[in-house]
Amino acid sequence: MNQATLVATLVQRPSPEASEIVAVAGTASWLEVRGDLVGDLEPGPLREHFPGKLLYTLRSVAEGGSFNGPPEQRAERLLGAAAAGYDLVDLEADRDLAPEILAAVAPERRVLSWHGGPTLEPELRRRFLTMAETPAALYKLIPEARQPGQALEPLFLLDRLRRRDLVSFAVGEQGSWTRLVAPYLGAPVVYGSLTETPGAPGQWSIARLLRDFGLPDLPAVERLYGIVGNPVGHSLSPRLHNAAYRALGLPALYLPFEPEALGDFWLEVVESEILPGAGLPVRGLSVTAPFKRVALALAGAASPLAETVGAANTLVWRDEVWEGETTDPDGVVEPLRRHGIELEGAAVAVLGCGGAGRAAAAGLAHAGARVTLVNRGVERGRQTAQDLHLPFEPLATWQPAGSAIVVHATSLGREDDEPLPLDPASLDRHAVVVDLVYREGPTPLIRAAAERGLVTVDGREVLLFQAVSQFRLMTGHVLPLDVARSVLGLAGTP
Repeated sequence: MNQATLVATLVQRPSPEASEIVAVAGTASWLEVRGDLVGDLEPGPLREHFPGKLLYTLRSVAEGGSFNGPPEQRAERLLGAAAAGYDLVDLEADRDLAPEILAAVAPERRVLSWHGGPTLEPELRRRFLTMAETPAALYKLIPEARQPGQALEPLFLLDRLRRRDLVSFAVGEQGSWTRLVAPYLGAPVVYGSLTETPGAPGQWSIARLLRDFGLPDLPAVERLYGIVGNPVGHSLSPRLHNAAYRALGLPALYLPFEPEALGDFWLEVVESEILPGAGLPVRGLSVTAPFKRVALALAGAASPLAETVGAANTLVWRDEVWEGETTDPDGVVEPLRRHGIELEGAAVAVLGCGGAGRAAAAGLAHAGARVTLVNRGVERGRQTAQDLHLPFEPLATWQPAGSAIVVHATSLGREDDEPLPLDPASLDRHAVVVDLVYREGPTPLIRAAAERGLVTVDGREVLLFQAVSQFRLMTGHVLPLDVARSVLGLAGTP
């Protein structure tokens, strides 16, 4: 199996014991010291904790870094890094190719780089050919992506050239996913931050690269899937789906996409010929807030359930048509059943009338529950209730007592300092709390409900059972539940 070289970027001075460096020493092959951020560290002490290559980078303000000194000071620091024994030195092609610097940094020690604004592939190729006139171990061209389609240009360059000494991807939140696709198009290295603090906009941590995307291994990939929403940085879906692909040996990669507008992303990325031309077509998308209604409108065909809910959380390419589906109801109904909760005739309150709340209410009503919609916005709540033919109660007058099941479907409650969407003490002692919000561990609502002794359904369980149907729709395979539970931290749940 092919592998990428992982480069861990140091953007903060290491702790005295250098535990953060030790933590990546077995997986990252290079350690990049961002001299513009941490100062000029001596390589000797670093080598006591890191056995791989040391790369010195002094990123200028002009190219997205912090160094803003005069050229003489810049040259002095680069020459100092070369003399100190760094294995590699990053030289910016627009300002560091003076004869004295090139004489001090041999070609096999050079990383020749350029960072700039949005740039089309022909201009990127012209820049590369100019840079390639100066011998180097690695050439790095990093344009910014401000619109979804701009993220494709560096990938187009990689596909056109297919060189093992060229890395190119798009910087910025719009292009963070291109960092993950680039190695499949020949880029030999992948940069990741040493900690959760990124060295550049859109940079993933080394831990995320390993945990969510399986790097440095590069198994064969023939199609792309992903989650599209805003925000999606917290999403556990890439971890879940990619782990399942690896377990089943499926040639697929699941990516996080975070566009400002789904329509622009759809036209500029999904329907572009660049990814299919590179052998990596997008063939399925999980859709989350705020794009579920738009996703339904984009679908060429939709299931009756998605039409009823008025939203799609799944888009799948099948028989030359994008089909829209919602698996959100499965995410609520199935874990409740697995917890042994009787739904027929149960009094259920669904808090929140967005896409997730609508889908949960529709699924529970279809399962025989007596569902009441609860919403802070009265007008939206009444309209949703009318659409789904369900009763509505304004949040201001809703009484939690009497609800056998409460489903939390608002955006509140992911962070510890946010107010709880409801007080578990106001619920009956046999009530069940379902939280559609999730994070790495239990949310504040789930913790508070569990402390009161209530049965709870964690948002990660909801995610899991949404994914079961999504995975089958996208791949035609059964999601391995043991793998899924393990990567989501749910090994002890039903």
